[in-house]
Amino acid sequence: MTKRAGVVGGVLGGAAAAAAAAAVVVERRAAAARHRRRGVPEQPFPPLPYDRQGTVVADDGTGLYYEEVGPVDAPLAVVFVHGYTLNMNAFYFQRQGMREEFGDAIRMIFYDQRSHGRSEHGDPKLSTIDQLGRDLHTVLDTLVPAGPVVLIGHSMGGITILGLADSHGELFETPPGRRTGPRVVGVALLAASAGGLGAVTLGLPALLAKIGGPFVPFLLRGARRRANLIERGRAAGSDIAWVITRKFSFGSKDVPASTVEYLSNMIASTRIEVIADFFPALMSHDKLPALPVLAETRVVIICGDRDAITPLEHSKAMAEALPKAELVVVPQAGHVALLEYPDVVNEALSGLIESALDDVGRRRRWWRAG
Repeated sequence: MTKRAGVVGGVLGGAAAAAAAAAVVVERRAAAARHRRRGVPEQPFPPLPYDRQGTVVADDGTGLYYEEVGPVDAPLAVVFVHGYTLNMNAFYFQRQGMREEFGDAIRMIFYDQRSHGRSEHGDPKLSTIDQLGRDLHTVLDTLVPAGPVVLIGHSMGGITILGLADSHGELFETPPGRRTGPRVVGVALLAASAGGLGAVTLGLPALLAKIGGPFVPFLLRGARRRANLIERGRAAGSDIAWVITRKFSFGSKDVPASTVEYLSNMIASTRIEVIADFFPALMSHDKLPALPVLAETRVVIICGDRDAITPLEHSKAMAEALPKAELVVVPQAGHVALLEYPDVVNEALSGLIESALDDVGRRRRWWRAG
């Protein structure tokens, strides 16, 4: 009887799994059909051109891949720092939009954080926010050793900027006796947090969130040991990954299916051990003490009001700590407003860059007059 029950249970379990998988496929196709009926355009993502590319070597020897767009002698450099499990391609629409708007007036630098994208896999023990801050400093020191810079960070990229501020506050201050102003003249923090991510529920019921939280580190350690097996499972479950990506990364149901696909593929390209390596640092980091360093810096904070990963409250907390900062709330947007509502995000970034360019121009005229 027990054996028969086990067989029946296995059959029913398999049938349930098959039904769930079928439902996922149906949901994915229904979303695409819904977008076509509503006239929501599908976004193609052909590779974007660059003017230069190469590798910057971090202080521990890890190679960080980068691409540049715009002239080396542009009056302003803009450095983009991507988020957890992503790569520089997360800034697809910003790369397009800023190039179209500012042309040769800015030099854009995109790089893949360590162990992400085309950068080398670093030592797991250095998967920390402080190390990411040091990496960003190396990128600046190597590629932009002089001149004004605007830093734009999404999610973990924004936290990386706070890591830089924590360790190299001098970059955000005007050196004594100098009339050139600070090196960093503007900062954009997109869907970022200064700390407290360990309490985020990801939209789950409170009980499930409390149960799941303490077990996540154990699950990730197991995932690291079984990385190859899990990678095969991730590849086989691409439809499920697509639905999960849409649910947790986007706020609107009208996001084009190809945009979800684009993000899902980006996440899938990040190996499971890398995800496991950085998770503890993100959940435990505390960069609130670094915020005062940005007090006199032009800062814009951008967050979707439906962000389940770094909820809006985290952006509001940073804005409260930085009274001069501009807070831009993107309605109906999730964690990747930069892909979901790029026009809104680009408008805020354009204002930041334009102000920085005006400031740079005033400095140059004042210096010549002096």
